Amino acid sequence: MTTALDTSVLIAITKGEKTAEAWVEALAKASADGDLVICDIVAAEFFALLLDRRKFEAILRGLGIHFSPIEMSSALAAGRIFRKYRKQGGPREHLIPDFLIGAHANEQTDAIAAVDRGYLRRYFPKLKILRPSRAS
Repeated sequence: MTTALDTSVLIAITKGEKTAEAWVEALAKASADGDLVICDIVAAEFFALLLDRRKFEAILRGLGIHFSPIEMSSALAAGRIFRKYRKQGGPREHLIPDFLIGAHANEQTDAIAAVDRGYLRRYFPKLKILRPSRAS
């Protein structure tokens, strides 16, 4: 089972938010069942937070996270779903990168570890969303 990670999870862990320990435990369980991956968008967003390549790579290595680029089929799905979102009156709160992350997870992995604020469940209803079992 391959689990994609959303940037929100990496930020929570790196910044030591109250859910950090619970996320680390959830990711350890998920990695026991398969690979942990991030896509291009998550890599860019997370690197923008750190701006330190050694730290970036050390965190990914420490958590056992691999890079999984977005495939064309995922990019096309993201575009299709984003257009539906906007046609339904969706505000500019979520932009294409959010849908690329969701489509990557939906098309190329089995689940996503994410703080879902509703759009993943709504626009990717078959996507399994991994959340920590407890908050620290």
